[in-house]
Amino acid sequence: PQVFLCVLCLLAVLLPVASSCPPPCLCYSDGLVDCGGRGLSSLPPLHLLPPGTHSLLLANNKLASLGASGFANLSSIEELDLSNNYLDNLPAGLFRDLSNLTRLTLHNNSLTVTQHLTWYSPQWLSLAGNRLHGLERAAFEPLANLQHLELGHNPWECDCNLRDFKHWMEWLLYRGGMVDAVECTLPKDLRGRDIRGVPVEMFNYCLQLEDENGGGGGGGSEEAPADCVRARYRPVSVRRAIGTVVIAGVVCGIVCIMMVAAAAYGCIYASLMAKYQRELKKRQPLMGDGEADGEDREEKQISSVA
Repeated sequence: PQVFLCVLCLLAVLLPVASSCPPPCLCYSDGLVDCGGRGLSSLPPLHLLPPGTHSLLLANNKLASLGASGFANLSSIEELDLSNNYLDNLPAGLFRDLSNLTRLTLHNNSLTVTQHLTWYSPQWLSLAGNRLHGLERAAFEPLANLQHLELGHNPWECDCNLRDFKHWMEWLLYRGGMVDAVECTLPKDLRGRDIRGVPVEMFNYCLQLEDENGGGGGGGSEEAPADCVRARYRPVSVRRAIGTVVIAGVVCGIVCIMMVAAAAYGCIYASLMAKYQRELKKRQPLMGDGEADGEDREEKQISSVA
């Protein structure tokens, strides 16, 4: 009987739940709903998801577009897999209700922009294998919890449009995050190189272009953003800034130690000289009394002879 009960418990975990499951998906009692590989061109009726569903797999389908309310009222979802579809755009507010989403997989789609990712803050995000040429830093700065980012196999154009995102990537790596290879396809002299290893000095011309464009516009309102950009990205590398601070701290520490040592030496020297002067003053009256006694003895000898 115990073996039979164990088998029943195992089957209850592994076999799909028959009730409250959106067709043609398979729903499991452990909170996994598998809708992958079903040839879906639109989302299944997700309002039929069992309570407590935390993993939703929609990979390997034919999804080309998603409605803005496609994932409404699905706050329990923690993992969403939309890989290997035909998505080329993500509508604004698509992930707004996925407040507990920590893992999002979008690799092998046709995405060209990712400006609508700011509705949530995942820990794991895959955008590999899309048609991304560049990324906006502003779309990733709100993702404070992001630790793992996959960006490989995209036609990256390593020009000024990717410069700001490179700065954000350096900050993510400095915080202990992980980013895979971001290989450049353009310009030609950077083709095949990982932008993470491209020196930031190669993007200095971008500031010159901003100055030229700002000056050519003739409007005073266009000059302020360029000034803000220059102020924001100095120093241009977080690692370089930290290294500069460390070196400056070491130098200042050495100088302070030398100054303290010099002050201590001066205090000791002054104390010794003061002590020497006091002893010298004490000896001078004794020396005077000895000379007076000698003169008295000489006078007494002369008078006795006389």
